[in-house]
Amino acid sequence: MATPAASASGLFKFLRPGGRLQPTDVQAAVLWGVAAGTSALYLIQPFDWLKKTFFEKPDPEQN
Repeated sequence: MATPAASASGLFKFLRPGGRLQPTDVQAAVLWGVAAGTSALYLIQPFDWLKKTFFEKPDPEQN
């Protein structure tokens, strides 16, 4: 039985070498994703909500 990695690499064998997915394409996609995520955080700025939701402990007296 073929491993998933071997079958995935065989999937791109029919493409010419210039049309295959290159490491620089993956790197560019990751960098654009980081840039988009950073821009979204800058525009939305949910830091008060994150602090209240994840870092502050609720008072045990409040029911």
